[in-house]
Amino acid sequence: MVESYDLAVIGGGVNGVAIARDAAGRGLTVFLAERADLAGATSSASTKLIHGGLRYLEQGAFRLVREALHERDVLLKSAPHIIWPLRFVLPVSRGGRPFWMLRLGLAIYDRLGGETSLAGTKVLDLRDDVAGAPLSDPSKALEYSDCWVDDARLVVLLARDAADLGARIATRTPCVSAKISDGRWRLRLEPEHGRPYEITASALVNAAGPWVDRVEASVVGDASPGHIRLVRGSHIVVRRALPAGRAYILQNVDRRIVFAIPYEGEFTLIGTTDVDVTGDPAAVAAPSEEEIAYLLDAVNRHFTKPITRSDVHWSYGGVRPLYDDGAKAAQSATRDYVLALAAEDGAPAQLNIYGGKITTFRRLAEHALERLKPHLPAHRGPWTASAPLPGGDFSKENVDRLRTDLKARYPFLAPKTATRLVRSYGTLAYDLLGEARSADDLGRCFCGDLSEREVGYLVEREFAMTAEDILWRRSKLGLWASLDEAVALDTFLGERRAASPER
Repeated sequence: MVESYDLAVIGGGVNGVAIARDAAGRGLTVFLAERADLAGATSSASTKLIHGGLRYLEQGAFRLVREALHERDVLLKSAPHIIWPLRFVLPVSRGGRPFWMLRLGLAIYDRLGGETSLAGTKVLDLRDDVAGAPLSDPSKALEYSDCWVDDARLVVLLARDAADLGARIATRTPCVSAKISDGRWRLRLEPEHGRPYEITASALVNAAGPWVDRVEASVVGDASPGHIRLVRGSHIVVRRALPAGRAYILQNVDRRIVFAIPYEGEFTLIGTTDVDVTGDPAAVAAPSEEEIAYLLDAVNRHFTKPITRSDVHWSYGGVRPLYDDGAKAAQSATRDYVLALAAEDGAPAQLNIYGGKITTFRRLAEHALERLKPHLPAHRGPWTASAPLPGGDFSKENVDRLRTDLKARYPFLAPKTATRLVRSYGTLAYDLLGEARSADDLGRCFCGDLSEREVGYLVEREFAMTAEDILWRRSKLGLWASLDEAVALDTFLGERRAASPER
């Protein structure tokens, strides 16, 4: 029997899962197909910021910045375990934008942000402030607030919430065709594990990110011209500590900016680039040596202690599916989103998602459902603005209290492990640990503090299937794991899957 849904979504990045979650919470029946893992491409390759986008003010994108700044506070309240405030130091550098321009820009930024729980902009004298210690020219800087996010976990938690609300989330399940039949969309799915099957839906959302045009051409069968501009953003990670709670936004000689952000306690995340690419997004996502050199040079112009290619512990790149607005330079292309609806002559509706940024995923989902409303069964209205993500049902002021309580209830946890579990799972850390009374109750340890209990939770509750899913998206424990440990974890997961084929 072919299962029937109100809405089918292709793509398990942040926009796809956000739409699935919002729709399921409105009472609609929802199916989401993702060809690989959740957040397997662009949505896990961001600079990991929830921010308004200070540099977008130079492009006159005031609406986008205002919306993003409003969302910054909404998201901070909904996910205080995986999103937290961060102060950004913006040094005034020779050859860069003058102080008055930076001060004016940040005044506008603060004004557009409206009422917020985050601290406002202030001027720093870097000769007397610890923030000046790493810099080669410590004089004057501005400091302002934005937020950091664990991007891949954000996507997974959105998918988890969607599933808890009744949506069917099918990972590693490519949609090979989507055709209109008897007044409905008919999708054929070919999962990696299991037999092909079909579903029908009243409306279809193409949220395939960098593959949106390819899905339109090869899956839907519409050979219309493409609308996206593929732009690679690359990052490097080096083992370096920055002053606690502070990141840097550095002006480069080409007027681009580069972020240096505290990362996973021991590292600094440096990015990003904007490079136009063509071809299969999966094949062109890896950073080039030229981009890595660009980032190293940008940081070395500002910091006293130089870093070299051998200091790069990890690098990653992601292909952003920007809407092609005709801008000459990649860094000038709009980061706003465009929703293209097709519903002609009574045919079932199709909505293509172009562009967007991780900060505005929730509003994008609301706008998508507004556009689709006439083409879907009657349903409830918007609801996500005040709804916490799974594990986020506490205030950001109570993060330390939650960690203290977790450590008290499970005294065998190392302090670092308790901190990581709270930062990853929030209040759901209690569900993960369950009735464990000792470390032995958590089972085998695969690497660092990754236990068999946690692996099982990630498989059962967070759609994980491979070591890469767990080490690089559900966590960043891959920064410390050896190749042998990763292989052992993959072997365990394969054996577990073989023993329980119904999973």
